Amino acid sequence: MTLANPALQDIRGKIEKSAGIAGRKASDVALIAVSKTRSSDEILPLLNAGHRKFGENRVQEAMDKWPALKEQYPDVELHMIGQLQSNKAAEAVALFDYIHSVDRSSLIKALAREMDRQDHHIPCFLQVNIGEESQKGGCDIAAVGQMLAQATTAGLNIVGLMAVPPENTNAVPYFALLAKLARDHGLEGLSMGMSGDFEKAIKLGATHIRVGTALFGPRAQQAT
Repeated sequence: MTLANPALQDIRGKIEKSAGIAGRKASDVALIAVSKTRSSDEILPLLNAGHRKFGENRVQEAMDKWPALKEQYPDVELHMIGQLQSNKAAEAVALFDYIHSVDRSSLIKALAREMDRQDHHIPCFLQVNIGEESQKGGCDIAAVGQMLAQATTAGLNIVGLMAVPPENTNAVPYFALLAKLARDHGLEGLSMGMSGDFEKAIKLGATHIRVGTALFGPRAQQAT
């Protein structure tokens, strides 16, 4: 039985409204529930409400909780949205259905090798350091073309670009820049927008939004 979830219903309503304003369909926007640091008990209400797309930041944390949840809900679609170490490529390819954080040559090589070995070729996003912040992952804006070429040569299926704009600033120019980069390189996917700004992201073309706090409520220490 599918159980109503007010937070999920609210987000879906905002997605529909924002998409409508932009002349888009709500169905063109994938809502990724960011379940990092959330327990299985916190995740289950969304699963029971019919939601199936979830995002995790750390491979080990995802491995600790999702295999059991996937046994109960085999149609779950799991997205790796955090920075990924090359030595975790094997585990990531085995567990995830999408990877949003491809950002360097060594990771491209590791993922391509594991996807070939496991015969599990999953869609990926190239992460761009859109705010040119030293503490964040993502390739340089000027390196997008080069990184895409490397990924194509290696056999990765890059379906779009991903970015996290700087905190406490207007995200709109960064979303617009990412959308332009995607258009310039013939990519349709745009993984951008979180709890505080996903409506703006949708109006600027986001195809995947990553929402945590607005669905799960505040974390004890850090919110999405």
